[in-house]
Amino acid sequence: MSNATPPGWYPDSAAPGNERWWDGLSWTAHTRPYATVVQQPVPGPGSGGGTGARTIALVAAGAVVVGAVVTGAVLLGRDDSAAPAASGSSEPAPQQPAGTGTDAAPGDDSPSPDGTPDDAGPTVLVDQLNGITLPVPDGWERPESTVEKLLTMRTKGSYDCPGASSAFCYHGTVTTRTSSGMDATTPEGLAEQDIGAAAKRAYEEDVIGRRIHGGITSHRQIAAGPVSVAGRTGYQVRWRVLTGKGPGGYVQSLVFPSAVGSESPVIVRYAFDAGPDGPPLALMDTVTKGIRPIGDSETSGGVGSSVAP
Repeated sequence: MSNATPPGWYPDSAAPGNERWWDGLSWTAHTRPYATVVQQPVPGPGSGGGTGARTIALVAAGAVVVGAVVTGAVLLGRDDSAAPAASGSSEPAPQQPAGTGTDAAPGDDSPSPDGTPDDAGPTVLVDQLNGITLPVPDGWERPESTVEKLLTMRTKGSYDCPGASSAFCYHGTVTTRTSSGMDATTPEGLAEQDIGAAAKRAYEEDVIGRRIHGGITSHRQIAAGPVSVAGRTGYQVRWRVLTGKGPGGYVQSLVFPSAVGSESPVIVRYAFDAGPDGPPLALMDTVTKGIRPIGDSETSGGVGSSVAP
């Protein structure tokens, strides 16, 4: 059994009253105010609510006992004795604060363990860390897991990658990630730096090193420019990629500040096959325009300006 502390929001001892996101390996730059629960006052015996107050107290006590049992069950089997509480340490404190999205109740807006709100249905991909949702197009799916362990949506049905029959490819894929280990700091600089890596991952070499699509033979930039996403100013770069086998495709790197915490940059990568089986290129702009802050499904997020090819 692994002793690694799972990703989540944990108290930030360096900034009291705040939480910091632990990605499972290290602390990130994402912070947010600590989620607190406001308790409603319970009427006393003299307020005419004696019986009701006792009932509420018993229910609350039962909830505490159940919560303690559940918490104990979660922590059993993990050696947390060496887990430091300081935010600058290599491991976070073992407690799991409220609001991480792992204990969502049916019917609320909190994401379930796979990152999807219980009431979102199949049409929204939720990036809880960055505070955004992306619309899932018709004919697309949200896989429960991927090799890269990234939030992903893709076209339904795979096919044998050209040049690597042992690998599976998809005609359209969109993933979200946070920027890390990159020299650039602005959305424009990050998009220009990321687009090459996005193209290589989609049409040159998969995550386990298999050469796919016969490799990239050439590319050309067909669009680049600023774009407003979820009410924030970002930047996107789009390439047309030619490959040694197959029709090649289009890749795009979209970068903008996240909608929560310290607003660290979030990168959305698009990879669409060219040819008759690939998604229409305009769908990239449709997805971009549909990106919303979590909790804002109708307004504020749909002002993404398109970048024509």
